[in-house]
Amino acid sequence: MNRQQRMNLYDIQQRAYTEGTVEQINDQWIFFDEETEEAAMLEDYLQQEIEVFRMNRWKKGILYESGKIRIGKEATMLRDHDLVRIRKHLVYSLERLLEGVNDDAFFQFVTTLNSLNFSIYDCIYCYNHLSFLSDEHRKDGVNFMVFDNQEQICNVQHHFFYYEKVNDRFEFTLNTGKRLIIEKMIS
Repeated sequence: MNRQQRMNLYDIQQRAYTEGTVEQINDQWIFFDEETEEAAMLEDYLQQEIEVFRMNRWKKGILYESGKIRIGKEATMLRDHDLVRIRKHLVYSLERLLEGVNDDAFFQFVTTLNSLNFSIYDCIYCYNHLSFLSDEHRKDGVNFMVFDNQEQICNVQHHFFYYEKVNDRFEFTLNTGKRLIIEKMIS
């Protein structure tokens, strides 16, 4: 699995975006979150990935100035009541953890999480013990993650052992009591 394949898995995650509409009020662009109905200054999202819904499809770009999106080499102006979505950020420690595991473990973890109706963007807490062992030759320990999809909670323990063999074990426990364990070993 290369970097592009990993990015494709990020792109198809549920709840990867905050969706809403934009309005220009008193010469300032305001973003209205569709889910929470909260308002925020659009300039808070400068230099971030944003998509605007035009001609029945999402057009991806970078918000480079309040009200202006760079899509490829062209600049596009926002219009009042445009439907937009802004890419959410992952919890930093989860992002580092996902970068640190091998491709097979990454794929198994993300697809299993998705099969339980959770997204990596549902992470509300991540303790990444692996990041503290970057200089060690032998790495073993446990990482803890908590996901909330607004309907259920999922706790994940990632037991890892990286020495002569690579062993990743993920234990998923839902608030309903359902449990699932997957393990990936590489010699």
